[in-house]
Formats: sequence, structure tokens, C-alpha cells
Amino acid sequence: MKQISFTKFLEQYPVILGEGAVIERLRRAGNLELDPYLVNSAFIYQDDKRAALEAICRQYLDIGREFNLPLLISTPTWRASSERIAAAGFAGVDVNGDNARFLDALRNSYGEYAGKVAICGLMSCRGDAYNPVDAMAVDEAREFHSWQAGKLADAGVDFLLASTLPALSEATGLAQALATTGRPYLISFIVRPEGTLLDGTPLKDAVTSIDAAVTPSPLAYLVNCTHASFARSALLHKTNSSDLVRQRIIGLLANTAALSPEDLDGSASLVEEEPLAFGSTVAGLHGELALKILGGCCGTDDRHIRALAAQLATGA
Repeated sequence: MKQISFTKFLEQYPVILGEGAVIERLRRAGNLELDPYLVNSAFIYQDDKRAALEAICRQYLDIGREFNLPLLISTPTWRASSERIAAAGFAGVDVNGDNARFLDALRNSYGEYAGKVAICGLMSCRGDAYNPVDAMAVDEAREFHSWQAGKLADAGVDFLLASTLPALSEATGLAQALATTGRPYLISFIVRPEGTLLDGTPLKDAVTSIDAAVTPSPLAYLVNCTHASFARSALLHKTNSSDLVRQRIIGLLANTAALSPEDLDGSASLVEEEPLAFGSTVAGLHGELALKILGGCCGTDDRHIRALAAQLATGA
């Protein structure tokens, strides 16, 4: 894989489009069974599932190219830890590397626009991302996540992203694991409107703690799996946020539903926001809070990302 300097990528562009939901869209398709361990990480090994995954990825790539916006796309490796790979029957298969190469081939098929696409190696917590009680201790998390971080780094991804993190302890261990790879990396939290992680840690404490505990520290931080109104409230909170938080958190991958993680996780039906409203609200955070990486998470599809891209392209 030909790597993009992600540090320069961030410096070069005033605003960067993030992809929308992938796993959730595959789940909603109805005819594609997600693996109980790997979710969509093994889709690339089966023709019909690979085609469905590629179709979604190409929608986001097409939107980025249409509006000539730099784009971030993530490897389908959110749940591709060594223990999950073994449990799914893929021990000895380079699931992380194969997914990175799958995305790289898609990127390269876009010719000149490929230079504006950055591939992140996607990771997350070991357990339930909506339940901070499941979070690992710092040392345990560092040891557990180092294997996958190394596999993604060795595959040549442009940067690493640990996303949907509910608790400071595991986020710190993950950051330590990512830091040892030598690749640039981002840490992304789920946040509550009152400016805390799901475990109750104030954002200002989470950012300063990880920055102090990990060398090199994250290139920056994101918020994901959070509605734009919740993220805005969290970042502007008078006591749990800070100027440093607003400097270090540079992006949002937003949900369409203004629901708590508990309510969202327990919802039997998709709570969807009208795409134009989503695009306008999320894009507005670029001007108000200087967020430069903006994309989608739960509830979003190509319509939402297109509406967001149109707003960002107009204001860029």
C-alpha cells in the first residue's frame, strides 16, 4: 500500500468528509448475516457479501469525488481482534491486512482522486461499546489491543483509529497500543450531553489524562456514535469541557438519532433524521467549533453523507 502522510493530510485540508454507517447498513439489508464474532470483517471472503460491502464503500467514495472533498474511509475491522478471529474460525488468516488491501484496491480505482482518500485502520474496545462496565483496565487493554494495532500498521494503513470508546481506562490502554506502532492515530469517544464519557469521566480529564500517559499522544481526538446536538452540548459544557478539549477534538461522526446510547442500543427500529437536516446540523459544527472531520455513524447512509458533503463543499 502506498501510504498518505496523515499528519500532512490533516494540515492540508480545512475540512474532511467522513464516511457514513457501514455495519448498520449491512445489518439492515436483511439478507446478509453478520458474523457473531467478526461482524463484517469476513465479508471480503464471500462474493455476495464482498459485493455488498464494496457497494457501500463506493457510494461514499463516489460522493467524496463528486464534491471534490478529502475523504476518510475505515477498514471493516471494528471487531477483528485476535480472539474474535480465532473464535470465528479464521485463525492464521490475515483478516486485518486483507481488509486494508481490499480498501486500498477500491481507493486506487479512483485514479487522481485516490490521493485525497485516507484509509484508517479501525479498532474498538473489546466488549460492549455502550457499556463502560465492560471496559478493560489500562495494562490489560494495552496488551490485548497491541496485536491488532500491529497487524493494521503492518498492512500500511494511513493512520489508526480506535472508535466508539465508552471508558477512559480502555481508551488509555488502546492509545498505548496504537502509539507503539509508530503510525499516527486518533482516539474517538462516545459522549453524553453533559460533557462526559459514558463512564462519567469529564472530557477535559479524559483528554489531559491520555495526553499525559501516552507517548506519542494521539494526533487528535474525535467523537462518534453521538448525535450532533449531544456532541455540541458536550464540547461547550462549562465545567466538563475546556478550551483544550475543543482544540484537541477535531471531528464528529454523528448519529441521526438524538437518543442516549442505552436507548439507541435498545431501539427495535431505526430512528432516522432527514438527510438535509443532518447535513446542515453536522456541517454547522465546522464553523461553530472548527471541527474539520465530519461524517456519519448510526442511522446514516449515502443520502446523509451526500447532504453533508454538499454543505461542506459550499462552505469550504
